[in-house]
Amino acid sequence: MCGLGMGELLIILAIVVLLFGASRLPQLGKALGETVRNFKKGSTTGAAVADEKKGQDAIEVHEVGKLAEGEKKDDEKKS
Repeated sequence: MCGLGMGELLIILAIVVLLFGASRLPQLGKALGETVRNFKKGSTTGAAVADEKKGQDAIEVHEVGKLAEGEKKDDEKKS
């Protein structure tokens, strides 16, 4: 775990307790958990949006290719 042993982790925990106090540790843990959860949610949502945009871009490129070949748009064919 990043080269940290049990002794180093205990020292870090003691410093955190001294800085923030034992009563605020649950609040800090909750805030950290929510931050990680929102980050994961944002990264998966962002990936889904990026995939959808790539698909839309591919459709637009295909439409431009058809127009370059002289075909009418689907909207124009209906008229």
